[in-house]
Order: sequence, then C-alpha cells, then structure tokens
Amino acid sequence: MGRIPDDKIQEIRDRTDIVEVISSYLPLKHSGANHQGLCPFHQEKSPSFNVNSTRQIFHCFGCGVGGNVFSFLMRMEGVSFPEAVKRMGERVGIEVEEEAVSPEELRQREARERLVRINEVANDFYHQVLLEGDGAVAGRRYLRQRGYEGETVRSYQLGFAPEGWDALATHLAQKGFSTEDVRQTGLVRPGKQGRGDYDLFRNRLLFPIHDLQGRVVAFGGRVLDDSLPKYINSPETTVYHKSEIFYGLYQARDAMRHSGEALVVEGYFDVLALHRAGFAGAVATCGTALTAEHARLLKRYAEKILLIFDEDAAGRKATFRAMDALLSVGLAVSVVGLPVGEDPDSLVKARGEAGFRECLDAARPVLEVFIEDQLRVQDDSVEGRARAAEQVLERIRRLPGDLERSLYTKRLAELTGFDVELLQGKSRGGSAVAPVRRAAARPVADPKPPAIETGQAQKYLLRLMMVDDQQRQRVREEGLAGLFFNEENRGLAEYLLGCEDEDGRLPDDLFSPHLSETQQSLLSGLTLGEDLGWADNPEKIFTDCRRAVSHYVLKRRLKEIGALEIEAKSNNDEDTLMQYLRERTEINQKLKKKL
Repeated sequence: MGRIPDDKIQEIRDRTDIVEVISSYLPLKHSGANHQGLCPFHQEKSPSFNVNSTRQIFHCFGCGVGGNVFSFLMRMEGVSFPEAVKRMGERVGIEVEEEAVSPEELRQREARERLVRINEVANDFYHQVLLEGDGAVAGRRYLRQRGYEGETVRSYQLGFAPEGWDALATHLAQKGFSTEDVRQTGLVRPGKQGRGDYDLFRNRLLFPIHDLQGRVVAFGGRVLDDSLPKYINSPETTVYHKSEIFYGLYQARDAMRHSGEALVVEGYFDVLALHRAGFAGAVATCGTALTAEHARLLKRYAEKILLIFDEDAAGRKATFRAMDALLSVGLAVSVVGLPVGEDPDSLVKARGEAGFRECLDAARPVLEVFIEDQLRVQDDSVEGRARAAEQVLERIRRLPGDLERSLYTKRLAELTGFDVELLQGKSRGGSAVAPVRRAAARPVADPKPPAIETGQAQKYLLRLMMVDDQQRQRVREEGLAGLFFNEENRGLAEYLLGCEDEDGRLPDDLFSPHLSETQQSLLSGLTLGEDLGWADNPEKIFTDCRRAVSHYVLKRRLKEIGALEIEAKSNNDEDTLMQYLRERTEINQKLKKKL
C-alpha cells in the first residue's frame, strides 16, 4: 500500500466525529467535557473509557489504552493504519488516493490481492459443496454425528472438498483465474507426466483460515476416516504466514476484548466446540508452535492466556514453548488441565459448559507447572536440582515485573533448597547456579524505590513539555538521556521536540501514526488527565523529576552490585567484595541526601 498524503489524513480527521464513530461500537453517555462508556479493550463494571469530542481522542483510565479515531479502528478491527484511514475516508465521503508506488510494489500488491480473491472463491465453492453437494453427504453426516450443524457451519464457513481429482482446479479455471495464480495459492498443484493440475484437498472437511480483516487466506483439511495424514494445511504464501495467524481469531477477538482472556487450544474442532459451548474466545495455531509473533498478536486483544494442550509429552513441550513466547511480552499465562484422555471437544460433550468451566477455574500459572515439571524430570541430587533451577531461572528472567520475578525466585528457593539471594542474583542474569545451601552474608537492602519506578515522574515531565514551551526548550538543552530512562517515554519526548514549529510551539493535534500504540495511549492520557497544576511551579516539577531519574539510576546500580557481591562471595574474592561494599555505602549515602 502506498503512502497516504498527510493533508488527506488530516482532512479525514477533521471531517470525522470520534464520538459518532465510537458510539457505533459501544454506548456512550455525556459526562462533563467527555463522553464515557465501558472500555471495549478490557473487562470493567464502572466506565473508565473517555472520549473527548473537542480534541477528537479517546483514553481509558482503567487499562491505559488511548489514541485518535484511527488508533481506535486499528485496535477494534485489527487493521493497519492505511486501511483505517481508507475506511474512515469512505465513511465521510473522502476518496483516499495513495501517493505513487513503484511498479514492483504495485505488482506485489496486485499479486496478493489476486491470491486472496482466489482463496475467497475457493471458499465459496467448498462451502456450497458442503451445504448442498452430492459428494459431501459423508461430510454432512460426519458433522451431524459430532453435533456441528447450522450456526457453527455458517459462522466458520466450513467446507468440503469433493473426491474428484480436479474439482476445484476446474472451477477456478471456469472463473477465469490464470493457472499460475491458482498454483501460487497452493490449492492446486501441477500434474506429472502430462496430466492436468490436481487439487491439494480431496475428500476432506475444510476449515477456512481468516486473517484479521475476515478474508480467507488458507485452509486446513481433515479426513473423515483413519487415513493419514489426518490433517493437511495450505502451504505458506505471500498472504498466509502460519507463524502470524490463529485459526478462529477473526471470530474470537471481540469476546477476548470483553473478557480479557484468550483460550489457546490445539485443534480446529476444539475451537468449534468451545465456541458452540459459549467460550467464544478460543483460537488455535495453524499446525505450528506458538511464536513470538503469535504472542504479540494475542496481546492486542487479551491480558490473560489459558493454554489447553494435551497432557502427553508433546503437549507439555508445546505448552512450555508457548510459555516462553507469551511471558516475554508480559502476558499472564495459565495451564488448564483436562481429565486423562479428554480434549476440549470431548470434554464439552461429556460434561457440558459447567464441566469445562470447572477446569478453567482450576487453571494454574504456567511457571508453577514448569517448575514442578523440571524438578520431576531431573533427579533429586544437588546437581539435578541445579539443572532444574537453571531452566526455571532462564524463564524467570523473561518476566517483565520485578515483584513477579521475586515471588517465583523465592518459590524456587523453597523447592530446591538453594539460597534465595543467590537465585535472585541469577534471576537478574549471572553465571550458573552453584549447588550451595546458604551464602556467607546478606546484601544490604535497597532503599525504598521512588515514584520514578512507576514512570510517574517521567509523565510529569512529559506533561510539562506539552504545556510549557520554556521547559520543553530546557529539556532539549539538557538532553533526553539524563531525563528519560524508559524507551517509550524518551521516544515520545523526542517526538514532542520534533513537532515544534518555527516559533517553538506545538501544534494542537499531536497524534501521529509514527507513534507506537504505547506512546499514543500515553499521549491521550496526558491530554485528558486531570489538571494537577502542571504549570504552577514548573521549576520545582522539573527539578523533582530530574532528581527522581538520578535516584533511579543509583537504585539500578544497587541491584547490579547485589548480583556482583554474590558472585564475589562465591569466588571468595574479598578485595572485589570490599570494593562493591564501599560503592554500595557511597550510593546509599547519596540516596539518603536525595530523600
């Protein structure tokens, strides 16, 4: 997609009423200067979602999400920024003409559009065959026997590939698609020895795989008997990358937003079974392990992930691989245990919604399950426990929160008998766990963390930059590195400095597609937040914020020293240990002066 001119984007924003747009998704009530409603991006009982008509922005003071009308549409519909602009343009009657793209970019775009169109036509063909085709009698019978008819079949657009050698190939040729384009989808393959092209899927029940715009980009196919392979999937194409897409996400995303939870299962039928039973937030990976791209995608819609995989060795391996990807992006992850021999589909049939709900309620944090698993597979020797501890610590390091890392490290110490201070040092990064019981001495405790650790002081300074031209110039002169330790905040401060006009003033509209989702949310919160006297005493606020950043730097060094002291003790390096103790004392004295 080519670049949309900035003046066209601004014209669409000027013609768009964000209150009207958001009201088409959720009810809003007028409240003071804003409109309020229940946030669509997290579950809440009291409205904290605010929409400001004057500034044309929204912000939820519950989950922190915010931005402009394009940001809202991108989150709600899962579309890109250019697509959001085009949709809003259509809504207000403005045609969006993209700036010229290169011939190669145009060729690639048209090729992708042709692939999507072929998949859509193939899906219509397969779906109609399932509903009415003579060759799909066995498919309809199979679905009835498993309890899937009517709404589920139509909602997920299930289909059936007839047994013939080239039924789809013939159909697509009759629709005028070129042989080369059809082959690019992977749905049809070239025949050998002079035979014509043949269909990839034959005599299989088909599950169309949708992207976030609801377009069919691939298929999964299942046999109706015990023949192998049981499942085959479309190959990867320019429009289908299995490491970046979930089966059922297009249908599940609204339910995820409202509940804050996503259920990740293994199979297509598991998704259908849970959807039918009222658990609409279920998705499955498309025949691949859960990846970092999958994790980032889920984080757009949910805060908690429930993993529901088989209890066998392969299922446990898949669970822990998913754990690695999900924990790294800050998601809460739990494991749902099912009775032996059951999967979500069979369990829902046997015990119904209530029985499956009991399993969900009994879900356990995935890291707890991983700790138990590692201690079980390793022997009970000191060396075995050390190996298990190393595996667990590698995962604890990926947790984004200090408190969560600390609690799991203490739990690991209880289960292994290793010294908690030693493990805490390793959880922040360090050498291998030594099989010792107790360290020689306890490090001096860190002082109480300042407000800067929550990012509050940086928000004060960012707000000052938005309302006070002189203080913004002062930030420019002193430099961002010494004032902002958080990358997102520092990036927003840099952006504000770059927004100034020739007179050193900021524009009324500060939102830009170049800002990250986090930065847009932060900007909307600062804009719509209560006025706490930001400009009454800017000198004091600036000084306090700078002092808090300095405090944070010293605190961070104290944590580093704690790990270094433990390592020096383990190596019996008294000279180095004394050096760190002297540095710790000097830092503590500086911190006391700043309190």
